[in-house]
Amino acid sequence: MGKNEANRHNERNQSGTNARHRTARGQFEGKKAVIGRMIGAVARAVLVALLIATPALMLPGVAADDTSQIVVLIAILASIMTFVEYNSEYPSIVEFRFAPPFNRVRYVALFATIFLLATICRGKTDATAFSDVITNIGTIIGNAIDFPFSPVRLVVLMMPAESDPALRDAVRTAAGLAYLVSLAAMFAFVTMVRILGWPNRNGAFNVWINLPLFDPTAGGDVLYRLKRDASLNIVLGFLLPFLIPAVVKAASDMVDPISMSDPQTLIWTMSAWAFLPASMIMRGIAMARVADMIEEKRKRAYAAADAEAAQLA
Repeated sequence: MGKNEANRHNERNQSGTNARHRTARGQFEGKKAVIGRMIGAVARAVLVALLIATPALMLPGVAADDTSQIVVLIAILASIMTFVEYNSEYPSIVEFRFAPPFNRVRYVALFATIFLLATICRGKTDATAFSDVITNIGTIIGNAIDFPFSPVRLVVLMMPAESDPALRDAVRTAAGLAYLVSLAAMFAFVTMVRILGWPNRNGAFNVWINLPLFDPTAGGDVLYRLKRDASLNIVLGFLLPFLIPAVVKAASDMVDPISMSDPQTLIWTMSAWAFLPASMIMRGIAMARVADMIEEKRKRAYAAADAEAAQLA
């Protein structure tokens, strides 16, 4: 009897110790996840601030200008918003946050566009071998794409008739290089979807946390709405490079057009003109991929239900 009581007493002690070990291990893993998420949020906030400040850091004379204060303020606000978004456990604005590398491809494309255009603008006053190479590549691409009714031709025609020919050449070079980077980003993402199987290769895909702006209770079939939104994004992304210059040209009679002579204005205008349509097309491709995944899952579920019904019959 004494031995049995002692054994039960030891078992109770061991069980209590194991429970405490599991609780402590769970708390440690939870703290580790929180710290890791915070470090990732800080890193992303720094990268976003760096992206916004890149033209001001690279262009000569901007640091002493009054616009540097505005750039610093915008960079701080953008970094704070990024930190708050990525430090939270669930997303509120950023789509496909848990389906890398969708957002990473977009960030790299935008940063590459801004950096390369800033390099070209800096090379006009502080020329280097790298800036000369990038300028030559942009000039070749711009001239190659500058054919009738092309997006680059429309951007050049957007300029006032009395503008300097050198400024027109600079706009053509910037537009060609920015368009090339956007096409490369879209090609890379399509490769990840079609060949690498995005997003299945990252594990289970949760539609509702990766599409926080998509309301599943708005009415109608979710599959139909996803396909409709995907088609709309792809069509708008294809048309925007043509529509934006046309709208600016049509509005130039009523308001003064944006001055492209300022390097920062040229960089941000050409980056937005090339990046926004590419981002919309990538979003449309991603939503179409999600719709295909849902449709395949439904077919498997229906097939399983039919097979079970046949067995019961």
